[in-house]
Amino acid sequence: MPNIGTVLKSEISRVSRKEVRGETQALKKSISQYRTQIADLKRRMQALEQQVKRLRKVTVKAGAPEAEVEPQTKIRFSAKSLVAQRRRLGLSAAALARLLGVSALSVYKWESGNTRPRAKQIEAIAALRSMGKRDVAQQLEG
Repeated sequence: MPNIGTVLKSEISRVSRKEVRGETQALKKSISQYRTQIADLKRRMQALEQQVKRLRKVTVKAGAPEAEVEPQTKIRFSAKSLVAQRRRLGLSAAALARLLGVSALSVYKWESGNTRPRAKQIEAIAALRSMGKRDVAQQLEG
């Protein structure tokens, strides 16, 4: 007659294996589904990357002449050059601010180097470079 302890031990291990098998089956199914989805997403991503590559080639071929016609130049800003330009035109900081459409405090901060003007103001400052004292006086009056 077998020992009750060994029978109980073997029965417990059998039941525990059965429970573990049931739990792992659900995990195996979900892992399989995830792997299938990942593979599908990788295929879609590769197809989209190929489309982007083809479109870039078409865009480069079609857009090349336009890029040569209109080169973009970046306007540089320097606090010292702003001060020199304001003095060349004989303007006060307040008058320059009125001309650019900003506050006098902004002009002061630009000249001291504490802040930089936004792109719109940099374009206006660049436009001042081509103006003379008479042009500036006319714009301030008008």
